[in-house]
Amino acid sequence: MAKLKVDQAMKRAKAHMRKGEMAEARALYEAVLADYPKNERVKTALAELSGPVKPALGAKGGASGAAGEPPAEVFAKLSQAYQAGRLQDVHAMTGQLLGQYGKSAKLWNFRAAVSSNLNLLDDAEQALRQVVHLQPDMVAAKSNLGVILERLGKLSEAEQCYRAVIAASPEFPEAHNNLGNILKGAGKLEEAQSCYMNAIARKADYVDAHYNLANTLRERELLEDAKQQYFKTLKLQPKLAEAWYGLGQTMAELKSGPEAIEAYQRALAVKPGYVLAMVEQLREQSQLCDWRACDLFDQYGAELGVTGAAALPFPLLPFEDNPAHQLARSRNWAKSHFSAAAPVSTIQPTPADGRKIRLGYFSADFHDHATMFLMAGILRHHDRSKFEIFVFSYGKSKTDAQRDQVLENVDQFFDVRDMSDGDLTKLAREQNLDIAIDLKGYTRDGRLEPFAKRLAPVQISYLGYPGTLGADFIDYIVADPVVIPPEQRSGYHEKIIYLPDCYQPNDNTREISSKPMTRAELDLPEDGFVFCCLNNNYKIMPSEFAIWIRVMKKVEGSVLWLWCNNDVAKANLRAAAEKHGISGDRLIFAGYMPQSEHLARLRHADLFIDTFNVNAHTTASDALWAGLPVVTLAGKQFAARVAASLLSAIGLPELITDTPEAYEELILKLAQNPDMLAELRAKLATNRQTKPLFDTEGYTRWFEQGLERAFAQRLADEAFSDIAVSV
Repeated sequence: MAKLKVDQAMKRAKAHMRKGEMAEARALYEAVLADYPKNERVKTALAELSGPVKPALGAKGGASGAAGEPPAEVFAKLSQAYQAGRLQDVHAMTGQLLGQYGKSAKLWNFRAAVSSNLNLLDDAEQALRQVVHLQPDMVAAKSNLGVILERLGKLSEAEQCYRAVIAASPEFPEAHNNLGNILKGAGKLEEAQSCYMNAIARKADYVDAHYNLANTLRERELLEDAKQQYFKTLKLQPKLAEAWYGLGQTMAELKSGPEAIEAYQRALAVKPGYVLAMVEQLREQSQLCDWRACDLFDQYGAELGVTGAAALPFPLLPFEDNPAHQLARSRNWAKSHFSAAAPVSTIQPTPADGRKIRLGYFSADFHDHATMFLMAGILRHHDRSKFEIFVFSYGKSKTDAQRDQVLENVDQFFDVRDMSDGDLTKLAREQNLDIAIDLKGYTRDGRLEPFAKRLAPVQISYLGYPGTLGADFIDYIVADPVVIPPEQRSGYHEKIIYLPDCYQPNDNTREISSKPMTRAELDLPEDGFVFCCLNNNYKIMPSEFAIWIRVMKKVEGSVLWLWCNNDVAKANLRAAAEKHGISGDRLIFAGYMPQSEHLARLRHADLFIDTFNVNAHTTASDALWAGLPVVTLAGKQFAARVAASLLSAIGLPELITDTPEAYEELILKLAQNPDMLAELRAKLATNRQTKPLFDTEGYTRWFEQGLERAFAQRLADEAFSDIAVSV
């Protein structure tokens, strides 16, 4: 009886399948398996219901056989199920029907469409290859095959597909657009641009091609052209949030902050919760000191990038001091934006045996930039009997004093700006690096994808990004016991190389201009107390600004000297001062000066007052090197503890506070006690020459010791672990 029941059920199931009633067939098979769970025939039938199809090119039959087409009502059922979202049923139906109608290009095409939607890409590729085999002149199928090959990562085959379509049918716009995408991904932006223009020439209202062309123009830094192309795209599709986002990025690069913010707001209006647009809006608003951004962050910040869609971590650092959130954001971003980390074993270390350790630095900033002002001394003092230095520069080609210093103090300099990630990875590996050091992290123009592929046996995050990268392909972060105290260790994904005093290098040969300079020339009062914060505007938040204004109210004739080169930010800061009850005229704004003159002008300030969530970093070093005392509040996250690290290393811990109240009290006390401030200045002048902060050569030896110990761990095939460098 059992056999009869199974046979009857299978017969009924196959009848349902012939009618396209796959859900009913599946239900019958599952009911039989519930009674007879070991029946292999039913298991096989159920598996085949949705399984991949083997091409039935030799199937029998005449008009209704393999060479024929299914009846029209069958396609009607397929379409009805597809439109209803019953994709699994459609997949099963096509699988069964192709056993009988294996030469139906239309049916294979249906199979390809549903397989693609189910992300069964191998199945979709097989189906489209059958369509192309059966109907070689069906260019849309060949173009779709290229799309599937692209999704499978078979980029060379996809490119061949698109080029074959264009050769056979030059007027097919989708192939031009898709070829453009392949070329753009390979970094061939000019060729990609031509492809998109070819697509638009054949289909004037082709939104995707217009949008892709706009993105390519922006990447080529043809910003005015990109702006106009985004406008054209949005005229065709006003609700394309991604185009509003791209327009926002373009306006930001054109230094049109208010227009950028408006574009991001339009993106969010048509796509609420669009994380990329929200983060960039927050970035632009913080740079303009438009503190309405704080309300936006307060509404979404607890989840923004922490859960759900990934958010670029760097622009969010000023909005909160929370190491756990920064770690979650970084891990989320690394997981979603880079290839899976290649195993550490991808590149085996070579024993030193007396040879030099090959050290590679990667950055976009090998020119007159804050990073190079700090690093110049390291490059000059590296022990060349132990280390061979390679530099990989992917920033704009520039000729200036800092670039000249870099070229003088390294063994190999590679300009890799125009290289694809793959070519950069290949070049770096050919140098047989022992240690690769990223100097950018998640700051603008960072380039971490080659690190995900593994460039060296040891990979280190250093200096450029003040926090964890949360990435499995970064082995170490360089820090010190102040920026990462024991109670905050859990906020960092990497192992840590702890340097003994301060993680930040400094160059003790930086020139301070002797050019005569007066307060009047700097728009500063001759006698009034000058509070100074020449940090980037994005670091200033309402909490510290309110403290500054309260102190200024108690120090008659005082002014606040800020760095700013944006009229909108100036207006916002002056308006905020007026709202707090003091004249906006008491805010004085400094602009750009060459480095040596910038250091000289700092001597005309009385006290540097620091920002909270993101401290002064290079700017604090500038102030201390120029002899200007810095008062800071030590927070929790790396970025909020840098100034505390600097002050500890220069022997001025008394300028480190741990609450906003103590910070305010100390600033006021120093402003009202000139003798106390003078004593601090004298102590700073002495310590500048004797304490570790500006001992460039000593720092370099400690840094090198950390690198050597990290490499030794890798050579010994030990698990990476924290390293504490001792003096």
